[in-house]
Amino acid sequence: MANENDQPWYRDGLRFECTACGDCCTGAPGYVWVNQQEILALTQCLGLGEVAEFERLYVRNIGMRKSLGEYPNGDCVFFDAQARRCQVYEVRPRQCRSWPFWNSNLRTAQNWEYTCQVCSGSGHGRLYSLAEIETGRNVIRI
Repeated sequence: MANENDQPWYRDGLRFECTACGDCCTGAPGYVWVNQQEILALTQCLGLGEVAEFERLYVRNIGMRKSLGEYPNGDCVFFDAQARRCQVYEVRPRQCRSWPFWNSNLRTAQNWEYTCQVCSGSGHGRLYSLAEIETGRNVIRI
């Protein structure tokens, strides 16, 4: 049986409730990695007939990987700045779904404290169990 020292610092869970502020969709340039299944779901959501058309309009190739495009200011191509919301929220990529439970945010308690400073939903709302956090953390490594 594992002892308490073998458990991550967040073993008692963490709180998060999305406030739909859009801050995680905007700001500094970065990558929103997408796989073929996500590209297909996004293509269908937008009512585009061909995956190739979706990729031409919204995807950029980064080496062997694919990322959603961005506006020059770093905002995601699917972020509606006027409404302050994601235009494809129901089929958003797994990277977006797993926020804020990313390795980079969970590495230390100090990393989580910083995440809580920059994300108004982190540290508030529903308490996620260790198992739920680990599921999110294992979806994608960021």
